[in-house]
Amino acid sequence: EDLGIRHRLWVYSGRRGVHCWVCDDAVRKWSPALRAATVEYLTLVKVGVGEFRNLLTLVKVGMEEISFPAPEGGSAPWDGGARGSVRPGMNLDQPAQYREALQGEFPKKKDSVQRWELLRGRMERARSRGANPCYADWEVMLQFCFPRLDINVSKGLGHLLKSPFSVHPKTGRISVPLDLQRLDQFDPFAVPTIASLCHELDTAGSDGEQEDFPQHPCSLPSPPDYKKTSLAPYVRVFEQFVEGMESARRGERLRRS
Repeated sequence: EDLGIRHRLWVYSGRRGVHCWVCDDAVRKWSPALRAATVEYLTLVKVGVGEFRNLLTLVKVGMEEISFPAPEGGSAPWDGGARGSVRPGMNLDQPAQYREALQGEFPKKKDSVQRWELLRGRMERARSRGANPCYADWEVMLQFCFPRLDINVSKGLGHLLKSPFSVHPKTGRISVPLDLQRLDQFDPFAVPTIASLCHELDTAGSDGEQEDFPQHPCSLPSPPDYKKTSLAPYVRVFEQFVEGMESARRGERLRRS
């Protein structure tokens, strides 16, 4: 909105990321320098940065809803792994007594949820006393919950782009467009995969083979195969985006003429 961008298609990567396809004519002609500046403008998370505290409330609710399950082959945010360790850049060393006290108490807690409650409780009590307030818990929420942007993908004109409906090579999931009006219902683990689509098409083909009657010359053509699968609603989201973009383009042509 700040940059006047109108046509944005959000696409699930198939694993753990999201791509935003910006399709405005003017934006597609931006130089790499302008693209890099734009990503820098939109970037909020930087290790050790203590500003933007008024925006941290945006991620507080999301942080409290995270159960911190340990990923396969990894560690939960507070289990002491490389990604979940308490980093000095998160302001835990300002003042140092907060960091030292927490490092002594963390091993006594059985899981990451208890460690998070410990950190949050200590920081809230410190702020209520008003002496040397520490916002480490707020910075941690920002670090783990605010989106991180890949500047190289956006600024490089020759960078390879993953097309919508391509297949993620590791998960097998389809890279599907997202319906922002129903985003809270989106489940990345329920996205169609190559295997599930093949099964759906085989099932639809078996059902069709049971009909031995020839098709009447005046009958309507059969629907495309993808409409017989769970991919159909995602294709419709893509079609609606393209239709909206074409409608805006026609309106611009009329205005110029």
